[in-house]
Order: sequence, then C-alpha cells, then structure tokens
Amino acid sequence: MACVLVTGGAGFIGSCFASMWLAEPSAAVVVLDKLTYAGSRENLAALQGNSRFQFVEGDIGDRSTLTKVLEEFHPSAIFNFAAESHVDRSIDSPEEFLQTNVVGTVRLLAAALSYWRKLPDEEGKHFRFLHVSTDEVYGSLGITGAFTEDHPYHPNSPYAASKASSDHFVRAYHQTYGLPAIITNCSNNYGPRQLPEKLIPLMVLNALEGKRLPVYGDGLNVRDWLYVEDHCQALRLVHAQGRVGEVYNIGGRCECTNLELVGTICDIVDRLCPGLPHAPCRNLIEFVEDRPGHDRRYAIDSSKLQDELGWQPRCDFQAGLERTVQWYLDNPTWVEHRMNDASSRQRLGLGGGTNG
Repeated sequence: MACVLVTGGAGFIGSCFASMWLAEPSAAVVVLDKLTYAGSRENLAALQGNSRFQFVEGDIGDRSTLTKVLEEFHPSAIFNFAAESHVDRSIDSPEEFLQTNVVGTVRLLAAALSYWRKLPDEEGKHFRFLHVSTDEVYGSLGITGAFTEDHPYHPNSPYAASKASSDHFVRAYHQTYGLPAIITNCSNNYGPRQLPEKLIPLMVLNALEGKRLPVYGDGLNVRDWLYVEDHCQALRLVHAQGRVGEVYNIGGRCECTNLELVGTICDIVDRLCPGLPHAPCRNLIEFVEDRPGHDRRYAIDSSKLQDELGWQPRCDFQAGLERTVQWYLDNPTWVEHRMNDASSRQRLGLGGGTNG
C-alpha cells in the first residue's frame, strides 16, 4: 500500500496532520517519532487499529533507522515535522536544537536523497520532501508589513536560527542534488493537544487552576495565529499542487498582542466554567521579565499560497480558541499525563545557554 512518512508525527502539529490525512481516502501514514517530551503516543491513540497507520519509534538523526524505514515502507513523500520548537527551551539549551533541527534534518535529507535516487522514474517524478518550518526565521517586523517568501532571513533566537539553517539545507539539497523539496513557513499554531508549555494551553490550564498568568514584558508583542487544522489542510494542498523548489508561507490572518490573547482566553474560561472561585480570570494576569531577544511582531503574507493553490484559513479565531479551551476541559487525562514533564509549565528561557 502506498504511504507517506510523517517525521515528528507524535507531536502537536504532526499528529493532527496524520489524523487528518487518514480521515480521507488516500495513502497510508507511517509516523516516525523519537517520543521526547514533545511527542506522545496518546496524540495518536485514535489512529491505533487503523490498517493504514504504522508507528515507528526512532530519531531522524539515526541513519540506520532512516534507511530501514524508507526501505521497508517505501513512502511517496516525506513530511518533516520533527523539531525542537519551544523558543524558551532553545535559550536554555541551544545545542539540543542544533542536533535535532539542523543535524537531524541534514541526515534526513541525505537518507531521502539516497532513497529518491533509487526510485523508478515515475515514482521519483512524484516523490516530494515537504519541510515544515516557521515564520520566526524571518526575524521581527515593525508596526506594518508582513513576511513574504522573499523576506530575508534574520533569526533572533537559537530556535529560529536552527530552523533557518534547516531551511537553507533543504534548499541546498534541492538546488545541488535535485531533491524535489518544498518548504513551508507557518505562523503560530494553536489547537488541541498542544504541549502545556506553549502560551495558549499554559494560559488555559493556569486560568482553570487559579494560577498566575505570566505575560512577558509589556504584553504588546504581536503574533499571527493559525488554527492547526487550517495549517494541515494547507500542507496537504502544497504536497498535491505546490511547485518543487518553492517556499510557501502559511498564516492565519489573525494578528493580536499577547495581552489581548490572554485576556480573550480568560473571558472564554470564565464563560465555559462559571463559578470559578478566582473569577474573573483577568485578575490573574501578571507581567513578568521579558524573554531575551523577544521578537516584537510577526505577520505572514499568504497571498502566494492563496493565489497559486486557492488556500485560505477557515477557522475563525474566536471559534478556534473556544474549541481549544473546550478540548482541554474535555481531556483531563491527557493533560495530567502531559504534566508529568516537570518543566512543562515552569518558566524557561532565562538560563543563558547553559549547554552551549
């Protein structure tokens, strides 16, 4: 049976992509995931028993594992979601991000190139390597404008630098060796099954428990928010119709400050959970020391994706936030298990690069 390989498929976005892929009649899915703190088999629980789903525990940095998976499952495409992705963690431990996001990606590219070169002509013609990246590689915007695919790279955090480097290697493997690769750069994702160390789930869970809601700096940093299912739909479209060697930006067209976002989450929690002893939850907001090198504003221009492939986000931000908050309310077991990581809700990013 034809299949696609989804690396990092037990994580937040990767698991959503695998689930949405299998919800439609198409190729099978093989998920390869290292199962670090960011990935969990629970994210794939609904797929267990599906004859079109396979899971392999492994590291994209392990050449033997990659070779074995590619030879055994013979995928028609690779979707690379595997990455360390939390900016605060990258400030404390930049070398971990180098190993996974740069070294791991290069090893995956090398394995993919060797595999692709051995494919029969017709299969090789349709093979794709789709690399999932971030708008953070572009750096910080002023009060106007938006990132286009031609915007120069100017990463300001170790995380962004590692993703920028991986993007450059993907481009190099296409330009130098002909690997049929495509890069996507997305804005901030949100939705169910996001690790509680990230902003939205952190604020949801803290608000429910009456804990402080830490807002970095003055709270006026602006992000463009994209519902995870809209992102995954865009990736399917890029895979099916995108031009090889191109970059496509994927944005939610929903800019707001961090302070506005936290306030909206508080209002949703108050409405969905009437009678909380600490309500209104906005009283829990507390300004804390800013993140070092905190980019002021991101905004994505997705017009290329819209004009060439007809994509646009479908999920309204308010509706998506309510759906997200409700998911965390409805899944306390998942939350409890993901909280077993002791650092999942602790303040990170002030350690100054302790391991390099």
